[in-house]
Amino acid sequence: MGYKDYKIGNIVNVTVTGIQPYGVFATLDEETQGLIHISEVKHGYVENLKELFEIGEEIEAMILDIDEFDGRISLSLRTLQKAKYHPFSNQNKNPRYGKQTGIGFETLEEKLPLWIEVALNRIEEKHEK
Repeated sequence: MGYKDYKIGNIVNVTVTGIQPYGVFATLDEETQGLIHISEVKHGYVENLKELFEIGEEIEAMILDIDEFDGRISLSLRTLQKAKYHPFSNQNKNPRYGKQTGIGFETLEEKLPLWIEVALNRIEEKHEK
């Protein structure tokens, strides 16, 4: 098999072959190597990949990308995990979101004459100098 036999989105079993501070190298088969970047290991912060993986360990990963130039595959474990929280889940808990304040363009309309007057005064002061 080779990288052409795989498709983006496939879930594959891989074997860990190397661990670096930036990611985990794994083989999909005898000819095909992939990388799980540290940001694709899990949701949240990962301090030390060597504490999470061992060389020779078999894991399940999803194919994120296939580089046809060099045949390398980008893998992810994070996409197979459920997120602990949704990034926008706190919006409803914050009183600023979704609350009607009654303030709209009327406030701008009230302030506009004052702003025009201030701007005209500044222009006049510059011309007098």
